[in-house]
Amino acid sequence: MKQSSLKLNLNVRKTRKQVFLEQMERVVPWAALVELIAPYYPEGKTGRAPFSLQTMLRVHFMQQWFTLSDPGMEEAFFDTPLYWEFAQLEEFGRLPDESTILRFGKTPSPRHRLEKHKLAEQILRVVNEILVQRGLLLKTGTVVDATLIAAPSSTKNKDHLRDPEMHSSKKGQQMFFGMKAHICAEAESGLVHTVRGTSGNVHDVVEGNSMLHGEEVHAFGDAGYQGVTKRPDNKPKVSWHIAMRRPLVVPCGT
Repeated sequence: MKQSSLKLNLNVRKTRKQVFLEQMERVVPWAALVELIAPYYPEGKTGRAPFSLQTMLRVHFMQQWFTLSDPGMEEAFFDTPLYWEFAQLEEFGRLPDESTILRFGKTPSPRHRLEKHKLAEQILRVVNEILVQRGLLLKTGTVVDATLIAAPSSTKNKDHLRDPEMHSSKKGQQMFFGMKAHICAEAESGLVHTVRGTSGNVHDVVEGNSMLHGEEVHAFGDAGYQGVTKRPDNKPKVSWHIAMRRPLVVPCGT
């Protein structure tokens, strides 16, 4: 009996990554971001023609979206054609290697180009302005929160030092070493409008009021923001809604 072959159309169903990247293709204001970063992007007049600014910007965004390191991004280009298609690499006939991806984020000094020129904050501002224009970002309410980001605490490196911008902090009964990301999001849509990084020992409440854009009517935070209305930078027009602290549970028999 002749065995019949299966004729499967594998192009019908889209993967979640493909759907996500198609959405990002439509919603990210690429032209506006390229215009913002162009003055700080090297022209590359010598050697091989450099990858376009938009291509490297797309690579940078994919690293953030999919949590990929520089070598991880290089490897992903070989494993996932969807990535180099999104980065528009067909016209170059080659893929960026780890060092090329690294140089996009760095200046000749050790500081990141985006960090040095505060471009990350400006990118977020451009995106938010477009969201407001399209009526997608409302400003009546804000949710404030902070998260710890760990950094290497070891001193087994060339300088035998820890990163001086990182500090220790305590959450519950556990100690952490690193930085803290303070994040504000629009209460209804969940779209982020402000992000600020500090050392890990900066308390949440210290950054609470300064993170607000000033047009909120209501602000929401967890127990880490208790006392925010008593601080010198309090905004009287904003009504804060703060969660209560957990009650201390005392074991029976003590």
